[in-house]
Amino acid sequence: MKFFSYLILSTVFTFASSLGIADEISNVPEFMQSFVIDPNRPAPKEKIALNNMITLNDDMFTIYDRSLGIYRNDFLNNHHLIMGLFSGKGGRFILYRPGQPPLEAESVPPVYQAAKSIGHCAMATFVLLSPYSANPSANLAWLGSLNAYRTNVQTAQDSLSTLDVKPEVRDLLRDTLKQIAAFMDNCIKNRTYTFDELQSYARNIQPILAKLIDVATDAQVKHWWGVLEEWKKMIGKDWDSTYGLSNSIYVARQNNILFSILVQFFGKEAINDRLILMETTDFTTTPELMMDAFMRIVSDRLIGEVFFKNPRLMDFELLGGSARKVIEAEAADNGFKAILPPKVPFNSHEWPWKIDPSTGTGPSSMDQIH
Repeated sequence: MKFFSYLILSTVFTFASSLGIADEISNVPEFMQSFVIDPNRPAPKEKIALNNMITLNDDMFTIYDRSLGIYRNDFLNNHHLIMGLFSGKGGRFILYRPGQPPLEAESVPPVYQAAKSIGHCAMATFVLLSPYSANPSANLAWLGSLNAYRTNVQTAQDSLSTLDVKPEVRDLLRDTLKQIAAFMDNCIKNRTYTFDELQSYARNIQPILAKLIDVATDAQVKHWWGVLEEWKKMIGKDWDSTYGLSNSIYVARQNNILFSILVQFFGKEAINDRLILMETTDFTTTPELMMDAFMRIVSDRLIGEVFFKNPRLMDFELLGGSARKVIEAEAADNGFKAILPPKVPFNSHEWPWKIDPSTGTGPSSMDQIH
């Protein structure tokens, strides 16, 4: 192997010598010469120029990050901020106060997690079995997983008596688990099932899942409502300068519970101004990541005011307005009208999700599904 490596290096060096390049690289050890940039073939001037331009943009991020820390300290020293984060426990609320450590509220009562977990169990059972529904008896790969999940259902059933919930809620949880367990037992006993049986199970358990949803949301909304009432009293006269934000991914955007509760306390005029719904890529995120993203938004408003005479312009894709005109022109050249959202003022206080019922068809809530 060494012989071939040396042969290749020797060939490269001989070829370089024939072009008069050898003198330029003769001061480099022979084993390195094939890795050295050819001095007679410099990078194109256009590429160097572009790289010089790109460096300016790369440096911008370093400058932004440094300045963002300064702006963050100044902002938090002068404003209250309430941060609502999605979590498996029904959310987290953190109050940032000038000159004081962050204050995190107590979690939603445990009944929220109990109701939500059992509801998810009902749907997870369907998800576990549905991939094998074409011929489950021919492929029993599902059976071991279902047996294991059935054991967990039994453990949950056995511990229900010690759960601190109202008697009627305990009965609801027990009835749901019984229904799930009965279907599991039937599949395990027969070592098979049909898609019709799987679908019938899902449809029959749906009404009880709707009741579980009511239990969970009742606990969640009432808890956070009480927290915000207390914090609003605590903040007092500074409430009108308090900021709020919550996070959302796509599926939780339309009916975002935490943001909807915040709106009731902040008022419509605060939406998209002092109250922001922030897109995240996951259900859960960290307060630090949320804080960084929020600070970029509010600090960019200063740039918008100074450069463009409008602090809210930077809340939007800066190139988006100009790109819109090009898209419209390209669509017209191709014989159709561009599909774009309506132009709205930068300082719009509309809800940051679908709000026009005339733009779609079909049900708009679970209660309307028949």
